[in-house]
Amino acid sequence: MSSPILSIQPLDFHWQTADPFLFCAFHQDDFPKGNGEMGPAASLAGRNIGQDFEKRDGFRMYHGDKVPGFPGHPHRGFETITIVQNGLVDHADSLGAAGRYGHGDVQWMTAGKGVQHSEMFPLVKEDAANPLLLFQIWLNLPAASKMVEPHFTMFWDKDIPVKHATDANGKAVSVEVVAGEYAGARAPSPPPDSWAANPANHVAVWLIELAAGAQWELPAAVPGLSRVLYFYAGDSLTLAGQEIAVSQGIQLQSEAAVSLKTGSQPARLLLLQGKPIAEPVAHYGPFVMNTRAELQQAFVDYQRDQFGGWPWERHDQVHGTRGRFARYADGREEEPA
Repeated sequence: MSSPILSIQPLDFHWQTADPFLFCAFHQDDFPKGNGEMGPAASLAGRNIGQDFEKRDGFRMYHGDKVPGFPGHPHRGFETITIVQNGLVDHADSLGAAGRYGHGDVQWMTAGKGVQHSEMFPLVKEDAANPLLLFQIWLNLPAASKMVEPHFTMFWDKDIPVKHATDANGKAVSVEVVAGEYAGARAPSPPPDSWAANPANHVAVWLIELAAGAQWELPAAVPGLSRVLYFYAGDSLTLAGQEIAVSQGIQLQSEAAVSLKTGSQPARLLLLQGKPIAEPVAHYGPFVMNTRAELQQAFVDYQRDQFGGWPWERHDQVHGTRGRFARYADGREEEPA
């Protein structure tokens, strides 16, 4: 029997993905105590402020100059799925929507025909460190949905199903279902224009945790899907009989069930799966379209009206001492239960 493993690639900051996904950014920063202004209580000397992607003293500032993160910037033609396992993100956008989310929450945003947003990482604790661990997954939109109205929704931590089990030896296994379905656990509904909204596209985003020495089988799916398993924490993994080191991405045949066994440490993995959109991709910076002409039009449109402008006081907008919340463009507000 042939191996279900198609390829293995090392993981860095930007993880390579397969259609319908565009890439996955892995943010893991050991931010220090906050300075009272949501920034780090630490010297920033020697950093390339505004373009700080080099991890120094355990953290990066990214495009922020006072608060780490990504001040206002535009997107068109795809979606972002932001999974925050530790830390907080402050969101603000050109539609007037805003939010603070983290500690297991997920924000799913459809950029559609165009939106500006900021994503800052507020260091709210002044008496302790502010570690951050998040994934931002870029999911493409098909040509028919490139120019839909922008939309974002929150999946609060307690609303995301987690399937807990033990293996034959009593070792713990859990699968958190951000998209798709696993063993009867169905994820919250994605935005209506998402490629993931159609069950026939078999989009799955799962966070998998296996105890040390645990055994688990990734179930088979239908043929013809893109399926990649990212092993981002642990020491070693035996997958389909092959030894896999940590920080590896494993592309798999989607129709094959795959056995996994962890080493001497617990393992954490991310699964991305979906039916390929199978359309041309023209990608430059914050825009993902189908043709170069569409990309050029995106820049023209953004220069003309800034996708609705920027209604916030700061381009690195943060939300003070407020807890987790979401305020939508229609004025509706919600907080996690």
